[in-house]
Amino acid sequence: MAPGGSIFKEVLESHLMSSDYETGKAKSEAKINSTLTKSTSVGLNGKNGTSSKNGVHDLLGCPVCKNLMYPPIHQCPNGHTLCSSCKIEVHNLCPTCHHDLGNIRCLALEKVAESLELPCRYQSLGCNDIFPYYAKLKHEQSCGFRPYNCPYAGSECSVMGDIPTLVAHLKDEHKVDMHDGFTFNHRYVKTNPHEVENATWMLTVFNCYGRHFCLHFEAFQLGTAPVFMAFLRFMGDDNEEKKFSYSLEVGANGRKLIWQGIPRSIRDSHSKVRDSQDGLIIQRNQALYFSGGDKQELKLRITGRIWKED
Repeated sequence: MAPGGSIFKEVLESHLMSSDYETGKAKSEAKINSTLTKSTSVGLNGKNGTSSKNGVHDLLGCPVCKNLMYPPIHQCPNGHTLCSSCKIEVHNLCPTCHHDLGNIRCLALEKVAESLELPCRYQSLGCNDIFPYYAKLKHEQSCGFRPYNCPYAGSECSVMGDIPTLVAHLKDEHKVDMHDGFTFNHRYVKTNPHEVENATWMLTVFNCYGRHFCLHFEAFQLGTAPVFMAFLRFMGDDNEEKKFSYSLEVGANGRKLIWQGIPRSIRDSHSKVRDSQDGLIIQRNQALYFSGGDKQELKLRITGRIWKED
């Protein structure tokens, strides 16, 4: 028996709950111990970089969703395992043998997982760190190499990727305007400003300081009040956003509104930034005043710039 095999046996023997469990226990123990024996040559700590390919790692993959399993790991009386989320999805029937799952936990496999160290799932994107099995998931939720969601807010776009991929996607698929430079002077026109929809009007991407920024301008209801809002988002991680600042200005007839802030990372969703009101907000009456004329048409000119903090 491989090192640690007796420990797993004691764990199993201390959790006898039924005859079904005893049968499942024996099968699971035999399967895990066999895998441990075969895996001795590559080790369980994963430091040689092969742990993600050994048999123990394969045992920890849920047969339904194919993701790694975390406690509670369930098993049927025949020793087949699956994750807690999929146990609900399969209506408590084993997807392998169709036996009723009951409430049997595979404590031996959970114990094995504690001894593993695995690479981040975003290793192919550049993350070379190794983590204890139960710390891996937490790291991946905030890994700096994880892909970004498409920042386009005019549709439910499911595309994910690195920044160069998303820039090309915005240009080719969403037909977003691309501009080089750190200043902007945009004019927004709406023939019927009394109709305010919760929809993005415009997204423009700026390339400056070797980075990309998304300028959003849209109309929506803030409570019961119709407003227009402009804000900037940074195409990069939130730990880099504070390296930049931006200002927005709108006005006419000797009056102006000015906003200065930090561009929010696209790690924060579009709706999160908008709903936090982190940008230049223009009430409809103000917008119509700035538009001049008979106030029957919205004509806003928004200027601004982006700069890098020292």
